[in-house]
Amino acid sequence: MNVIATFILLLITNSVWSQETTLTDPEVASVAVVANQIDISYAEIALDRSKNKEILAFAERMITDHNAVIGQAVDLVTKLSVTPKDNAVSKSLLAGADSAKEMLRGAKRKNFDKVYIDNEVAYHKAVIAAIKDLLIPETENGELKELLKEVLPALETHLEHAIMVQGDL
Repeated sequence: MNVIATFILLLITNSVWSQETTLTDPEVASVAVVANQIDISYAEIALDRSKNKEILAFAERMITDHNAVIGQAVDLVTKLSVTPKDNAVSKSLLAGADSAKEMLRGAKRKNFDKVYIDNEVAYHKAVIAAIKDLLIPETENGELKELLKEVLPALETHLEHAIMVQGDL
């Protein structure tokens, strides 16, 4: 795992909520949407930079699946009349994403695929941990909590797929 991917994993899983973070449902909704938007942005960079068919297919899948989750989240928060609210976790995710995007854009073309997929493995591990250990426990609304639980298997499948692609490179 590269240094930036390790940094993102540590940032998300440890420092963000080790300080007894408490999130409201609007803040949980924000984190969920931001996490999906971030992975879409990584995939867009991969589509622009990679020539590897496995990487391109993986990136397309990330865009499709994460856009679908955003759509579900938007539908739910609209139904619940909840406005997602920025918070320490969503801001931390965005800051980490800026570093990761800089790393992806700066990677040499011959190393890009490995850098991208290593980042995807680390990012999915971190997001899965965040959903299990922070977002679900902090969520009060049953429908929002259920949506988070429903998304987990897809994220775990993404992680398995990323690990498989990582092994093929």
